[in-house]
Amino acid sequence: MRNRRPFKVKKDTAKPVADIVKELKQDRSASADYRRRSLEIHGLICAKCGREFDSGNRHLLTVHHRDGNRCNNPPDGSNWENLCVYCHDDEHGRDILGDYFSSGKGE
Repeated sequence: MRNRRPFKVKKDTAKPVADIVKELKQDRSASADYRRRSLEIHGLICAKCGREFDSGNRHLLTVHHRDGNRCNNPPDGSNWENLCVYCHDDEHGRDILGDYFSSGKGE
């Protein structure tokens, strides 16, 4: 096994663990916030298949980012559409299949 030199971290640039945990919690709450807003704006219905959801099965409804950028969360919800888990998987599966065929491997 090859000996490696230890990775040096400058003490003045390293963040305390408490700050890192705080940032991660803020990111998680922001994530939950855009989901809540999308459900309020667009309702509990899948934009693709039209299936309606209620409080008992709303966990099966996901927020899909139309442009593919999960960080693009405009307050008006213009980049979101609510999709059921099945339609969401289908939407992303189409991208994978399209990439496969456009690469020439599917011929």
